[in-house]
Amino acid sequence: MALDKLDRKILQLLQKDATMPVAEIGRKVGLSTTPCWRRIQKMEEEGVIRRRVAVLDPEKVNAGVTVFVAVKTNEHNDAWLRKFAGIVEDFTEVVEFYRMSGDVDYLLRVVVPSIQAYDIFYKKLIARIALTDVSSSFAMEQIKYTTALPLEYAVVE
Repeated sequence: MALDKLDRKILQLLQKDATMPVAEIGRKVGLSTTPCWRRIQKMEEEGVIRRRVAVLDPEKVNAGVTVFVAVKTNEHNDAWLRKFAGIVEDFTEVVEFYRMSGDVDYLLRVVVPSIQAYDIFYKKLIARIALTDVSSSFAMEQIKYTTALPLEYAVVE
């Protein structure tokens, strides 16, 4: 889907606050409510907008420790990947999961309340699947975090 400048403005506003009323979004981008709502619906139908969510404070929900887990494996086949992905999907602590290029095969972002909770997670993970190497790095401080994607690269009509 090609996006025009109004679509990009709408997306910028929704990325900041998905609860903003459509009438207010329309006013800010120069559209009446109905055309603005149609654009939002079209972007949802096309999958540009996947879903609208609440972003929580990790500390306030006792998930303030972030761990980046680099995984290496000697298994490089579809069956193993599907098995591993299914196992990772079962762990609510894993909030991001990537297949990587380079020295690391997979990267997970895990959130837990403590180092001890991470150790429990780690032991459960390695009990379910054989991994060649697992390296864990604990985030000391979050300097930047956003769920907003850069829109300057979006294809514009």
